[in-house]
Amino acid sequence: MDRVTAAAVFVEIAERGSLTAAANALEMSRAMATRYLAELERWLGARVFHRTTRRLGLTAAGEQALERCRRLLELDAELRAIAGAGTATAPQGRLRIACSTSFAQCQMAAAVAEYVARHPGVSIDMVLADRAVNLVEERIDLAIRIASALDPNLIARKLSVCRSVLCASPRYLAARGVPQRAEDLARHNCLTHHFVGKSLWRLRRDGRESAVAVGGNISANEAGVLLEAVRADAGIATLPTYQVRPLLRSGELTAVLPDYDIEPMGLYAVYATRRQLPDLVRGFLDFLVARFGDEPAWDAA
Repeated sequence: MDRVTAAAVFVEIAERGSLTAAANALEMSRAMATRYLAELERWLGARVFHRTTRRLGLTAAGEQALERCRRLLELDAELRAIAGAGTATAPQGRLRIACSTSFAQCQMAAAVAEYVARHPGVSIDMVLADRAVNLVEERIDLAIRIASALDPNLIARKLSVCRSVLCASPRYLAARGVPQRAEDLARHNCLTHHFVGKSLWRLRRDGRESAVAVGGNISANEAGVLLEAVRADAGIATLPTYQVRPLLRSGELTAVLPDYDIEPMGLYAVYATRRQLPDLVRGFLDFLVARFGDEPAWDAA
């Protein structure tokens, strides 16, 4: 039995804490994953997991073997890359991607369209979800997430930066007045996101941070809903520049407190495992990094 595959099964089980989850990630049956694990233990001459009805825990031998198996898989990937140099084929296959509705509509749809136009052998299935999806259970290859910081246990690659700006419609500002200081926001109808600044907005100017308690009569878990409420003159919202930059340029929306900065967040691609990452996934990740970049086009002056 292939010892490299046995090492991959062991590493997947250790990282996911479940033999079934590892088997699903590697697209093999649970019985086959069990056989590979048994083969690895015969090869090592020791048990690598304590098995209970509730969980798997590494034995002392398993802890020592885990890092060595990770190095083995990295070496195997390097050797395959060397062997495959100069013989690369066009990307083929299906990608399943999870993304928020607003980012999918504003940016990912065009990126996906460009990628499949370049690579006709690729098809992409987009799942729009304004929540953190379970990559294994929902068979997601990549999840696009925007966050200030990610759980260190997640495997992710940073794609770009996500900046935000305070926005309102000219009609709302004409009726309610234009805020001049961060503290003025407390007197305005502030439309908030469930997961980002639900009741407290942090703004920075000249190196000093202001934390303002805000409230309003509309809150949502999706930026697109807040944008439409702002366009309907309902109040002020913190919205991503990837979404509102064209509206600011056209004058349909107005930037509020433009001399204040909002701490940017990161745009990440999260995936289930870095071991034996399929070439299709790796290639699409490289494409997104090149397309978005450290200074994305939507922030261009």
